[in-house]
Amino acid sequence: MAKDLNFSCSECGAAFRKWSGQCDACQSWNTISESKALSSGPKGKSLGAIRGNAIPLTDLDTQEQEPPRTEAGVGELDRVLGGGLVKASALLVGGDPGIGKSTLLLQAAARFARNGLKVIYISGEESNAQVQMRARRLGLEKSPVMLASETNLRDILTTLEEEKPDLAIIDSIQTMWADNVDSAPGSVSQVRSSAHELTTFAKRNGMAVIMVGHVTKEGAIAGPRVVEHMVDTVLYFEGERGHQFRILRSVKNRFGPADEIGVFEMTGKGLAEVKNPSALFLSERGPPAPGSVVFAGIEGSRPMLCEIQALVAPSPHSQPRRSVVGWDGGRLAMIMAVLESRCGVPFTGLDVYLNVAGGLRISEPGADLAVAAALVSAREDAALPAEAVVFGEISLSGALRPVVQSENRLKEAQKLGFTTAILPQQAKQPSVEGLGLRHATDLAGFVEEVFGAR
Repeated sequence: MAKDLNFSCSECGAAFRKWSGQCDACQSWNTISESKALSSGPKGKSLGAIRGNAIPLTDLDTQEQEPPRTEAGVGELDRVLGGGLVKASALLVGGDPGIGKSTLLLQAAARFARNGLKVIYISGEESNAQVQMRARRLGLEKSPVMLASETNLRDILTTLEEEKPDLAIIDSIQTMWADNVDSAPGSVSQVRSSAHELTTFAKRNGMAVIMVGHVTKEGAIAGPRVVEHMVDTVLYFEGERGHQFRILRSVKNRFGPADEIGVFEMTGKGLAEVKNPSALFLSERGPPAPGSVVFAGIEGSRPMLCEIQALVAPSPHSQPRRSVVGWDGGRLAMIMAVLESRCGVPFTGLDVYLNVAGGLRISEPGADLAVAAALVSAREDAALPAEAVVFGEISLSGALRPVVQSENRLKEAQKLGFTTAILPQQAKQPSVEGLGLRHATDLAGFVEEVFGAR
């Protein structure tokens, strides 16, 4: 019958099957008219003339209350979340298999539970006994976290509706299956449907939900990218198996800054937060050596120092090798082309290896000058001073461009005992007490002044 309600009153919005002179709802005269269709298209495939409810509108000047947050008590995790866990939010956590996602979330669940939240941990990959065994290894067996091992989405939502938790952790979204979708668990349809149901349920019931997502060989979260658009926050848990460092990186956050990172160290008792990652990444640095350069970078809002290592050696093959770990290979090719074209430093017939120490991954262009310095240092067998840090962006013309937050980078370097900084010339010169600055206008001048290799 609702399909025949094609007439409405302009005064009160009441709907009718046919026209009449007076509205029976508000008693107004000559206010009923035929409703225009909301959309055009084939019958049954478009919205047609059926109208919904008008939504309330506000202006930009309306002061909305900040969403309530709950801190975990782990500084690195709270930093990535933007200050704590937001009520009625959906989070997606991705990472390589065995990197420590389940360990991190079990520790986070215990922390939130101790801070007063009602937490349910649902595992679709492990039994309750396996999760309990991990909890005993981490010393969390006394934490008030409720466990379940289930993959049926209907049963999970029914349980969450009855228990009404503050936080639910789903490990993982690829193992969930909805009985109304005709496909196998882990398929695109199942992942999309499960993520949508969990997200809408969380927002409707004022519950926070954290979903674990598997990643592909390229490192992206498996399944459709629409899952990342559904949730409020997307976190990637990164790290190399050969290093004890783990980095939790925020690539999307509707409640805080994106591209923020938290640094953890994998120990026998789980993940321990690293409050001073710059000192940790430089702790194993030895005496000055050719090809070793300290880069002062910015990760999110945090200044971080790390070591960039380069090795240049004659190639026994007709096609020289270019190997990169922790940086972009295309960016390395560009830097070598600029060095050869603008500075006369050739790399023909030479194998080039570049590594960011500690398993850290760098994506900002401010590392260009440090990479160029490491390459020329390795090629010329000339070490930079141990107390120097380098940062700056290189253009294709060989000019050096300033980077953002130069003063924060220099303060971090000065705090760790560095006395010299090499950076591009810029309009507003930063000033840090106890730190000498060496400015360079172009790459050719930098190479000639520092290495005399032009």
